[in-house]
Amino acid sequence: MNTIKKNTICLWYECDAEEAAHFYARTFPDSSVGAVHRAPADYPGGKAGKVLTVQFTVCGIPCMGLNGGSMFKHNEAFSFQIATDDQAETDKYWDAIVGNGGTESACGWCKDKWGLSWQITPRALTDAMTKGGEIAKRAFAAMMDMRKIDVAKIEAAIRGPSN
Repeated sequence: MNTIKKNTICLWYECDAEEAAHFYARTFPDSSVGAVHRAPADYPGGKAGKVLTVQFTVCGIPCMGLNGGSMFKHNEAFSFQIATDDQAETDKYWDAIVGNGGTESACGWCKDKWGLSWQITPRALTDAMTKGGEIAKRAFAAMMDMRKIDVAKIEAAIRGPSN
């Protein structure tokens, strides 16, 4: 039985929430597609019988996709942040999103083809930022020039200039 969790993120899609949910389930660990509900009657964003909502999980986070029509669009005010362990994992997720019709942005951000923002963030970067001080400043400065995060360049920035 699929039940909605007490707190579920609802994401608005024009008409292809089910396609997005299946993409996320194929791409990210601890992700799956649950119940798909069809509209019992016509509604402003669609017709009776069309997929209205899709329950899915992204990296353990419960979500619901709502096919609501073209009235609202995703923006950077909401994003999924995916922590990666190394360059291979960073490349894997970045390339999956961008390579599936998405677009690159700056500082580890990209958008999927549905306009949803993702931060593909290596742990090396977040660890450096939590240390503060000069390490955080150098890692932050290195990140500011990147689109996809280059772990080797972040690690070099953390080590600092050679003497």
